[in-house]
Amino acid sequence: MDPQLLEALRALADASRLRLVGLLSARPMAVEELAAASGLSAGTVVHHLKRLEAAGLVDSTPRSPYVEYALRVDRLQAVSKQLAGLERADEAGAELPGPDGEALPAYDAKVLRAFLREGRLVSIPAQERKRQAVLRYLAARCFGEDRPYPEREVNERLSQYYEDVAALRRYLVGAGLMTRAGGEYRLNRSPGRT
Repeated sequence: MDPQLLEALRALADASRLRLVGLLSARPMAVEELAAASGLSAGTVVHHLKRLEAAGLVDSTPRSPYVEYALRVDRLQAVSKQLAGLERADEAGAELPGPDGEALPAYDAKVLRAFLREGRLVSIPAQERKRQAVLRYLAARCFGEDRPYPEREVNERLSQYYEDVAALRRYLVGAGLMTRAGGEYRLNRSPGRT
């Protein structure tokens, strides 16, 4: 994530600073005016203004005998666009293609973004619902054909995604996504599945 965006969000994550941003949205103001309007001491206002200025959200201009502070509306708009871009990135990730080319459900896509790195599983989720999302993805990716798979082939296919293939096999069978009989595995194509 962009460090400047994080800095701006941290600066805005304070009720007093938000109040000052609101006051500065009307017009540029000096510290004393901001202190009077916000009910904060001048020292506290200066502290918060320095934080907002460091984040690029406020500019200061010397106007004898005061320093006047103005809100950088362009920077606030940029922060807003960056946040909208993050939302669009999440939505685009929610439309990761499944093995059949259709978009994955949003929850599954979110889980996969958290547990897959460069196409490999970093860990098996402990939470059942998340584990189910990962297992559905692996079952569809690895075993698209409706045929029996010998255990050796199952291991080879699963090893492309994770080292502990024995655990994945157990979870796939335990979740009812695959059946095992006579050393062979088969994708369980129950009525609710495609």
